Amino acid sequence: MRKKLLMVIPNLGLGGAQRAFHDHSVELSKYYDVTEAVFDLDLDNLYPSGNPLESLKVEGGGGPVRKVTNFFKRVSQLKQLKQRLKTDICISHLEGADYVNLLSKGQEKVILLIQGSKTHDRNISGATGWLRKSVLMPMLYKRADRIVCVSRDIIPEMVDDYGVDRRKLSAINNSFEVESVWEKAQEPLPPAMQAVYDSAPILVTSGRLAIQKNQKPLLDIFAELRKTNPSKLVFIGDGELRTEIVDHARSLGLRVYEAWAEQALTPEFDVYFVGLQHNPFQYIRPATAFVFPSAWEGFPLALGEAMTCGVPVVSTDCPTGPREMLAPDSATPAQPIRAAEWAEYGILMPMLTDAGTLAADEQVWTDTLRALLQDEAKRKHLGAVARQRSNDFTHANTFRRWQKLIDEVLAEK
Repeated sequence: MRKKLLMVIPNLGLGGAQRAFHDHSVELSKYYDVTEAVFDLDLDNLYPSGNPLESLKVEGGGGPVRKVTNFFKRVSQLKQLKQRLKTDICISHLEGADYVNLLSKGQEKVILLIQGSKTHDRNISGATGWLRKSVLMPMLYKRADRIVCVSRDIIPEMVDDYGVDRRKLSAINNSFEVESVWEKAQEPLPPAMQAVYDSAPILVTSGRLAIQKNQKPLLDIFAELRKTNPSKLVFIGDGELRTEIVDHARSLGLRVYEAWAEQALTPEFDVYFVGLQHNPFQYIRPATAFVFPSAWEGFPLALGEAMTCGVPVVSTDCPTGPREMLAPDSATPAQPIRAAEWAEYGILMPMLTDAGTLAADEQVWTDTLRALLQDEAKRKHLGAVARQRSNDFTHANTFRRWQKLIDEVLAEK
């Protein structure tokens, strides 16, 4: 008789966490009866799994009193749902769901999935951030039966900063639809975009236009690079910092194409904001290199998918994920790196977040990208090994480990 597994996430919509939630739901339904739960169906389900979906029907938003009231309504509703479904084990994705999962815990087992660095997340700030980091996480996370981190480097954070028992912690990396990504990457670009790619070397980046992805310094680096190396920069994605990033590009004298504006797509521009794409991989595979300037991560889907596309990848050595992906046998350095590290599966670069060293760090990026653009043999090698490395992140490899962990937790008294 198959065990009943309930998966909880605060909201649906477009995002890496929602994509991972979908993958977990699909893959784990091969072994368990999976039901999905969401706080409220305020956003479209862009990644439907085919498994049953339950809404707790509790909206977000409002003032402090309403938020607290809704929080406890969610706890009550999830507790009732667990009882109605006779849930054996409940896995929560994202911090808001973690708290509700833990406080509604009954006889079922509880697993939390930590999808990103908490210590380095600059969105966790102010009084609410202090409450989360200093009270809620240290107090509640200890109640979990297991905590799964998507990167090995999140484990020390959980132990040192939040007091979690190391024996409860495991690292299971995110997985990617490796075969599907590679297949989609073979689709040709639209003719107008192909003309852009044919006109100059292309640097491409993919991700939400947001503080975490830290794209503004990339524009400064690109503007300097173009003085000696004609090239173009393509942004895949959209987000809350769209206007700020586009304005910064223009302030540097770069000619900007915006997919959401009524502009003809031609090779005359320097920077291309192509927005959200149904198939981003067709833009990544033919690029000269993939650049990834994030300030922090978990185990980034965008970087793994770029590796799957077989392009050389250049990434900040940010917490957490890129080092584990590109230099898996190396230890995490005690201090941020200040020079390019040509690693086994890609290039690790200084972060672009320290105002005191930013000018020097940007110069390292410029010099490294210039060297990469001038070395076709090195690019081919890095693209080939990146694709080879991506095979370690298949669903089959990842979810064998998940099944083993879940069965171990279910067997515990």
